[in-house]
Amino acid sequence: MNEHTDGAEPKFLQILGDGKSGWRRRAWVLWALLGPGVLASLANNDAGGVISYAVTGAQYGIGLFVPLVICLAPLSFTIQELSIRLGAVAQEGLARIALRRYGRFSAYSLVSILAFGNLLTLISEFIGMTAGLVLLGLSLPLASTACLVLVTAFVLLTGYWVKERVALSMGVLNSVFLVVAAMTQPRPVELGRAFAAWHAPSGGQGAFLWYVIATVGNAVAPWMIFFQGSGTIDKGVTSRELRFSRIDAALGCVLQVAIAAGVIVSGAALFGRVGDMSRAGPADLLQSLGRLTGRWPAVLFGIGLFDAGFLASITVALSSSWSIAELFGWSKSLDDKISDAPRFYGIYIGTMAVAAAAVLIPGLPLNFMAIVTQVISGTLMAPLLIFMILLASDSRLMGKHRSSFSALMWQWTMAAMLTALSGTVVGAILLGIR
Repeated sequence: MNEHTDGAEPKFLQILGDGKSGWRRRAWVLWALLGPGVLASLANNDAGGVISYAVTGAQYGIGLFVPLVICLAPLSFTIQELSIRLGAVAQEGLARIALRRYGRFSAYSLVSILAFGNLLTLISEFIGMTAGLVLLGLSLPLASTACLVLVTAFVLLTGYWVKERVALSMGVLNSVFLVVAAMTQPRPVELGRAFAAWHAPSGGQGAFLWYVIATVGNAVAPWMIFFQGSGTIDKGVTSRELRFSRIDAALGCVLQVAIAAGVIVSGAALFGRVGDMSRAGPADLLQSLGRLTGRWPAVLFGIGLFDAGFLASITVALSSSWSIAELFGWSKSLDDKISDAPRFYGIYIGTMAVAAAAVLIPGLPLNFMAIVTQVISGTLMAPLLIFMILLASDSRLMGKHRSSFSALMWQWTMAAMLTALSGTVVGAILLGIR
């Protein structure tokens, strides 16, 4: 039974309505506010994203990319705010809105693209998780099985609130990348120069553009939109609580770019000191980091890589489950038990199993796959952002919560920049620029 439909007030609203005061009260309210926004942002620093960020640092150093990820925070917040507002006001996820407004073909196409992209992303999560466990001594098949058991055990927890709190607690471990970045002892002068000069490397512009769009794909991904909207609804957020969800999203964006910058700085410790890392495996990345910076930075990076994959696996698989179940009208709440929503949880477990099996295929270019997955995500974001802008500006759907003129100008600016960047990368690929 869904606690939001049986008359019970959602847990976070109970906490917000508590009349107590003082710093403990404020801390408790902040903890209650955290949810889909922070989870979506931290999960964007997924295992594939972490590998991509680290490889980017190893290939190009700090240079352009640390300032770039920080500048992506406004784009990420714009997309999350749109998704939050659509979910809270319409009380429907994007898949259901597309079905109702544009028909079956559009909705099925949208969800099919999402499901395919999510499967690629899940494979990259298992690549990262298994690499962390292999570093600790497990064989690849055993590591993959252990990861599958852990991420599927998540659905056995009771209720949305408990599942959300467990996922948030796992997200705290993302901070380990900041520790690793400090342990690599980056030079403050180099960080300052990166922000002052915004230096792009000369030569190899085709490959460089791939890394740029992959960096964008790390910060904003299609699954994030669907997870954010459906998670907002499942948490019990309505249009009355929009201001709280915006705080949640803003905090998540700040944490995401700070941690992403830390990963790039960690990878930059390998810049100019190892060969081409783009086609090496994550284990090679960890071993190189261990040789150059010591065992503990590599171990901590491996732990962070596992945690990143674990958190992202849950959120990415949930975005598929929510969207497909919503499209077909199936039960889809995290407050439901497995017996109450077997198809919803079946999609979650099934996609996890496919991803766990895929990483056992010999000869996969694992690091390269992680980067390609992020490139696909970044490229798909432009049309999805345009779709959301059109919906959020529709007064029939959004009423008084439709986008204002100034908000629309900002949103269309973000969409134009993302479209231009995606078009540049696609053009470079088609023209064979290297």
